[in-house]
Amino acid sequence: MKKDVRKAVIAGNWKMNKTRPEAKALIEEMKPLVANAGCEVVACVPFTNLETVLEAAKGSNIKVGAQNCHFEKSGAFTGEISADMLVEMGVEYVIIGHSERRQYFGETDETVNKRTKAALAAGLKVILCVGEMLADRENGITDELVAMQTKIALKNVSAEELKNVIIAYEPVWAIGTGKTATAEQANEVCAVIRATIKALYGCEAAEGITIQYGGSMNAKNAAELVAQPDVDGGLIGGASLKAPDFAVIVDAATKG
Repeated sequence: MKKDVRKAVIAGNWKMNKTRPEAKALIEEMKPLVANAGCEVVACVPFTNLETVLEAAKGSNIKVGAQNCHFEKSGAFTGEISADMLVEMGVEYVIIGHSERRQYFGETDETVNKRTKAALAAGLKVILCVGEMLADRENGITDELVAMQTKIALKNVSAEELKNVIIAYEPVWAIGTGKTATAEQANEVCAVIRATIKALYGCEAAEGITIQYGGSMNAKNAAELVAQPDVDGGLIGGASLKAPDFAVIVDAATKG
């Protein structure tokens, strides 16, 4: 990490886990453990938990995020939530384009772009996910694929709007599988993403953007990963559901 030029961010993605009482208990357990964090700490929780977590996190350094939003402001989109609805609640962050949304719910590079623009227009900070499947890596097209995903997702996003974007590199083959890209592999692809931003927006924007790693980062490997120069934190899945483990990752980013 280069915390002198860009912000380190550790964001937990709770996915479809925790009832409201469980969510409140987890935040309460987490608050004292991350109170002295030297990085941004975010909890991205299910829609049903947002109000509970927003209330529980009041007065703490834990920011609250959602896991998705729709690209329209309102309308006949049953089951969807708009960016404006999230902002009205007090939500600050939103994950866009997570591989599970792409894999199971038909998200495409184009809809990811539309959701990203809608979220930014509403005033949310976007955690934008990109990453390759195992076959892509085996075929040697990781760099090209991730660069393409980044370019399409940021189409018509201005340099000023980019300041509210975090990019999370998530190798799909390493999500929830227990497999992790080596620290060097993670850094290589994060560097490719940074080079893509440089080509699109210039050197200053590339140096300033936070790029997370999001493939099974945990308490054991976090320190090695965040020690890499182009890895600026993590988008944490399973480990974010255990306050002590999440705190170890936050501590690694604080010291990194």
